[in-house]
Amino acid sequence: MGKERVRPRRSFTSEFKAEIVELCRRGDRSVGQIAKDFDLTETAVRSWVRQAQVDAGEKEGLTSSERGTGGTSAREPPFARGRRHPQACDLRFNRSRQRSRLVSGIPGTFADGC
Repeated sequence: MGKERVRPRRSFTSEFKAEIVELCRRGDRSVGQIAKDFDLTETAVRSWVRQAQVDAGEKEGLTSSERGTGGTSAREPPFARGRRHPQACDLRFNRSRQRSRLVSGIPGTFADGC
């Protein structure tokens, strides 16, 4: 058997998600059937429904605005979606390395007076 091809990550507008959630709430089709009809994963559809319930106050949890994910699109930078920016991670890593060198006394670092 061959390997299954990995589908590239897709992004969906808030309006599209709201339409899918409304179809699920009507109850005339199952979540699985709606996902299949729109070529979506069932997991994604269920998470959209769950988030809509939280936003409506029907369930406990962080709302979209509290999570910072309300209406995000693929065009927004990663940190707008609540993810760390790669450069920020690099800076923290470098500062950590500098601190460890400072404490350890490695030649060519701050500990030996350079």
